[in-house]
Amino acid sequence: MNNILLSIIIPLYNEEKTIIPLLEKVVNAPLPRGFQKEIIIVDDCSIDSSVQKVEEFTSTSIKLLKHKKNQGKGAAIHTGIKYATGEYIIIQDADLEYDPNEYSDLLKPVIKANADVVYGSRFVSNHPHRVLYFWHYMGNKFLTFFSNIFTGLNLTDMEVCYKLFRTELLKNISLQEKRFGFEPEVTAKIARIPNIKVYEVGISYYGRTYEDGKKIGYKDGFRAIWCILKYRFIN
Repeated sequence: MNNILLSIIIPLYNEEKTIIPLLEKVVNAPLPRGFQKEIIIVDDCSIDSSVQKVEEFTSTSIKLLKHKKNQGKGAAIHTGIKYATGEYIIIQDADLEYDPNEYSDLLKPVIKANADVVYGSRFVSNHPHRVLYFWHYMGNKFLTFFSNIFTGLNLTDMEVCYKLFRTELLKNISLQEKRFGFEPEVTAKIARIPNIKVYEVGISYYGRTYEDGKKIGYKDGFRAIWCILKYRFIN
């Protein structure tokens, strides 16, 4: 493979403490031979110094897009997808919970098996995994199991941030969820694409606490259940 562009979409909202360390990791993360990076940051109307820090960060490979009002993580991803020009897209949170040095692991099924979609998994990995909230763990396992019932997939971590897609597939999907419902919605919709090749690889997870700035809550879990049911039948 030669001169293949990987678009890295980073939804950003009030991550002034982590955005620069994250960008340094993304810029320096190794890719397999023949791959290059396109870094797209979509600020969802941050009210801290996140945008200023990005603007001061020197890298010609970064595109900064800004929402005029806060819409949610899913909406930021939608914007990133619209402006992505790479052959593949990967979603990267700005909070340092996931390690950009593992992009090459996510790309292995693309290189070896021509994968269309690759999900990371925090639950089938020998990599480090921070031990945190029991009920979050159980919630993730339940949502993945519930999603698998309706999609027919056998994923172990549907809610994971690290998802890699062939761009043309993602651009042809009509996505509606503007918050954390993006995960079950996109999973339901890619599962309906005929002959799609979906892979899963183990990744590390450096989870953070609510005191550290974690944003997802129990209401998002209930929304995920609704999305799993809704998008099983609706495009």
